[in-house]
Amino acid sequence: MLLTPAQDHDLPAIADLVNRAYRGEEAQKGWTTEAHILDGQRTDLETLRTDLAAKPGSTILTLRDDASSKPFACVWVEPIPDDVWLIGMVSVDPQRQDGGLGRRLLDAAEAHARAGGGRFGKMTVIEGRDTLIAWYGRRGYAPTGEYEPFPFDDPRFGRPKVEGLQFLVLKKAL
Repeated sequence: MLLTPAQDHDLPAIADLVNRAYRGEEAQKGWTTEAHILDGQRTDLETLRTDLAAKPGSTILTLRDDASSKPFACVWVEPIPDDVWLIGMVSVDPQRQDGGLGRRLLDAAEAHARAGGGRFGKMTVIEGRDTLIAWYGRRGYAPTGEYEPFPFDDPRFGRPKVEGLQFLVLKKAL
């Protein structure tokens, strides 16, 4: 397996991977699905390009079989103020979940953040995703007591099937 930062030509495959990991029929084969609470896409090519351009120092780390293959897993890593790095969009192809790849991605994201001077990792998870929150908890991420609003008015992130969605903020010392 090869761990590499995404290049622009990888972004269509990454958008497809993320959407398959979180939404739709194929996502329901994996344990990270959000299909029961959200319809539509999780991200798209334009959003990925825009976010990478607008957030200096951000990258998407990818796992792939070799240099010529498409990514089968990815994670967003972004420096934010106060030596904190945002870690998100942890995605593993539903056909390859439960093999330790998510853990490997998280370790790589944390190492990347530490190498960039990060002292803390921060992530947001939709409140009520108890299995996922527990998985991150076993990796040292603890709820901060803070919440962030879900972008209900922005279809780029999906169409909620339930009311009251919000993000729980988790943090870990790196």
